[in-house]
Amino acid sequence: MPHAKPADLPNGGGGRWPASNDRFRSVQWGDLEVGYTTTSTPVDTTELNRIGGLPGGVCPCPHYGYVFEGAITAVYPNTGKPDEVISAGEVYFIPAGHVLKYSEPTNHLEFNPAYALQQCMDAMQRTADMAAKSATEST
Repeated sequence: MPHAKPADLPNGGGGRWPASNDRFRSVQWGDLEVGYTTTSTPVDTTELNRIGGLPGGVCPCPHYGYVFEGAITAVYPNTGKPDEVISAGEVYFIPAGHVLKYSEPTNHLEFNPAYALQQCMDAMQRTADMAAKSATEST
């Protein structure tokens, strides 16, 4: 049976998403992707989702997790649903169709459907790859 401390999970999904560096550690166990996210600066995934090509610019993955430190704001664009703030010490469920924002340093552990999370992370990797290509071409 697999087990690990969150900080010992492989960086960037074991190399699948290198742009996340050590800010996102994850591994696929069965049908779940177990992920540990750490942010040290504010992050707004709105543009990452849009540029990465996610339909509607929103994340297709439902997230189940626990916030150790900091807070996550889940925004549901064009739905009329109110924003939700998940704070340190809280467990959560964030349904698909959201954008995540981090306004402070945050550490959280998630259990996600692997296929849905892979779509989200692949989009973020595409965004990072496009930015790197653009930076290379402009020099």
